[in-house]
Amino acid sequence: MRYNLDDLLTLMQVLRDPEQGCPWDIQQGWDSIVPHTLEETYEVADAIERRAFDELPGELGDLLFQVVYYAQFGAEEQRFDFHDIVHTLTAKMLRRHPHVFPEGTLASRRPPGVSAEELQTQQVNRRWESLKAEERAERTAADAPSVLDDVPHTLPALSRAAKLSKRAARVGFDWPDARGVIDKIREELEEVEQALAEGDTRHAQTEVGDLLFAVTNLARTLGADPEQCLRGTNAKFERRFRYVERTLHASQRPLTEASLDEMEAHWQAAKDQE
Repeated sequence: MRYNLDDLLTLMQVLRDPEQGCPWDIQQGWDSIVPHTLEETYEVADAIERRAFDELPGELGDLLFQVVYYAQFGAEEQRFDFHDIVHTLTAKMLRRHPHVFPEGTLASRRPPGVSAEELQTQQVNRRWESLKAEERAERTAADAPSVLDDVPHTLPALSRAAKLSKRAARVGFDWPDARGVIDKIREELEEVEQALAEGDTRHAQTEVGDLLFAVTNLARTLGADPEQCLRGTNAKFERRFRYVERTLHASQRPLTEASLDEMEAHWQAAKDQE
């Protein structure tokens, strides 16, 4: 027997049932689930980056379960349910892909002989941004919607910095090339050094934020995801430092007693092995 989506929705309803449900699940609410949603998202990304495809169905299921949670909260408060989520998503994707669904319906298709590549032009891209801008305008009561509207505040700081700067770049607020970003990085680093020289730690912290934002823009300019860049470096650091630990352990040398020069020598050995 294979379970289906309706079974999953039923399972959530029972878990949340005040009399028959699970005490932990009954206690949960909108805010308490958000940290779990973020954690499950990172676990999906981690499984993909490790090419752990045998783990991926489980991780994607955990992420889907978060959506089912929010749908249940919405249904309990008579705000929306899972079917509303599916309908809203499908309708939005149909609007955003007129080059695939020319009549705006799921059954419509491109004329025979016309490829998606032929229609995926700059005009289509402009239409995409126009549609997204219209959607943002519908969701805000402000008289003058910003191009930065609806960039989630809960995103990791690096990802949010990349999205904010990408939005600004779309309307021309950007460096002409990567060299300009590198110059900005040097400028921000000099300001960090100046603040440190003046003994102003608080100002230095602010300038470090500016430096990180500039580096994030360099990743964006190079077409890279800053989160993936940093995750790759984290993995590299962990791999090399674990080598240092193993090497010292093999020589019965406690890590806390090793000198910085010793650890650096083993670190370089780890780099050479790679």
